[in-house]
Amino acid sequence: MINLENQKLVEKHLTFWNKLEDKQKNILLNNIAEKNFIKGDSIHSADEECLGVLLIKSGVLRVFILSEDGREVTLYRLYPGNTCILSASCILNSMSFEVHISADEDTQVLLINIAAFGKVTKENVYAENFSLRNAMERFSEVMYAVEEVLFSSIEKRLANFLLEESDRIGENKIKVTHDQIAKNIGSAREVVTRMLKVFHEEGLIEQGRGRIKILNEKGLEKYL
Repeated sequence: MINLENQKLVEKHLTFWNKLEDKQKNILLNNIAEKNFIKGDSIHSADEECLGVLLIKSGVLRVFILSEDGREVTLYRLYPGNTCILSASCILNSMSFEVHISADEDTQVLLINIAAFGKVTKENVYAENFSLRNAMERFSEVMYAVEEVLFSSIEKRLANFLLEESDRIGENKIKVTHDQIAKNIGSAREVVTRMLKVFHEEGLIEQGRGRIKILNEKGLEKYL
C-alpha cells in the first residue's frame, strides 16, 4: 500500500478516481510503486515489455524515438503531475507505439502496474476514457514535434527550446549541454553548436561549460 502523500497525488491526477468502486481503488493502490531515476537513466526502450502507467512526482522525463541512423527525436517531455499512458500502450487495443524514455533530471515517478491498470480500465468506462484521452493528448504532442522537425527551422526550434526552458525553471540561466539540446530539438550537436555561436555573436546568449544564459529574450523571440 502506498503512503498517504502518494495516494493524494494519485487521487488528484487520476481524474476518474471518484468514479471508481472501492474494490477498484484498492486494486490500483496495491499496485503502485515509487521509482527513483538519476539524470541520464534509460527508463524504457522500444524492445522492452510494456512499462506501465507513469505519474511524474518530481523531475523531468523525455520521451523520444530513434531514427534508423540512431538520431534521437524528442516527442515530448513529462513534468510533475503529468501522466503517460503511451508507456503502457499495450493496454490500448490495436496500438503499437515504440518509444524510449529517459530521465532529463533526477526524477521520482509513481508506476502503476500494467495488469492492475488494465483490469480497472476494462471494468470502468471513466478509467477507459481517461486512458484514451491521455493517449490522444500525447499523440497531439507527437504530431507537433514531428511537424516542428520537418517544417521549422533550426533557429526557431533552438530559440523556442531556450525560452521554454527559461520559463519552466523561472530564471535565465539554463544548465544544459549542446548534446542535450540537440536531442530535445531533433538536430545534430554540431548544428546546435554552430547556431548557438550565432546567437552568442548576436548578443542573445552567453555560454559557459554546461550552461547557457539568456541575455536578450526579445531577440530570441524574433526567431519564433
